[in-house]
Amino acid sequence: MHIEFRHLRTIKAIHEMGGVARAAERLNITQSALSHQIKNLEDQAGVELFVRRSKPMKLSPAGLRLLRLADQVLPQVEALAAEFEGLRKGSSGRMHIAIECHACFEWLFPVLESFRKTWPDVDVDIKPGLAFDALPALLREEVDLVVSSDPEDLPGVTFTPLFDYAPVFVAASSHPLASRPWVDAEDFRGETLITYPVERSRLDVFSQLLTPAKVEPASVRQVELTAVILLLVASNRGVAVLPDWVVREVKYNSDYVTRPLTEGGLTRSLYAATRTADAGKGFVTDLIALARDEARTMQAA
Repeated sequence: MHIEFRHLRTIKAIHEMGGVARAAERLNITQSALSHQIKNLEDQAGVELFVRRSKPMKLSPAGLRLLRLADQVLPQVEALAAEFEGLRKGSSGRMHIAIECHACFEWLFPVLESFRKTWPDVDVDIKPGLAFDALPALLREEVDLVVSSDPEDLPGVTFTPLFDYAPVFVAASSHPLASRPWVDAEDFRGETLITYPVERSRLDVFSQLLTPAKVEPASVRQVELTAVILLLVASNRGVAVLPDWVVREVKYNSDYVTRPLTEGGLTRSLYAATRTADAGKGFVTDLIALARDEARTMQAA
């Protein structure tokens, strides 16, 4: 017996409408075509599916079995069709994010909170464990967006600029370097540098300042949380270099000083890396727009 979705829809329509004529109108087919479909299905089943002498037209016991199947299957088919339509239009899907910038968690959470309200059908997740292998994971479709400050020329990957930021020196107000208008690489000699626990190539203070100048601090202390880094800095246990959006709330705190790196300061850019095929999806472009809005809010604070 070969049962098609249209057969299930026919059984359900006749049961709900009480007759072939009204069911045909609902299904937008002719009455004769619907009658032919019913006869073909009964011939396959070898049993009658309807009690034809009753008004309104009723299902036979065999027809009721088929109706139960329709009630189980059709909602699942309709839900799947809606999901596919959402994927086609970009209203649903998956947004798994990998972050190469450790400090970005604090900036990203407000963005995702706004995104969640606008795109409730998009599955959002953050994959911090892929921080050191994020772009290959993007190409393998294990993640869908990578926040990175190091764009690469990769086929099939689009890097969209999010915003510029300045890595800044942070020290206790009583630190000897607090009186300096800016700090250079040489100023880090003899200092304990407090950083996030990531490889040096991912830290602006090393990639943009210390490594090119061949300067090594006296020691490096790795700390997971920004709040703990700031606590240690305020206690004069070391100095740090953090993105300007991270220190926007402490730059007016009398316990700290923030200074530019080098006389002219350093500027870095954050990018959203996505697969080129996904770059035009509605929820992808909206997430990037929300990220830019949050950046403007941070910079205006």
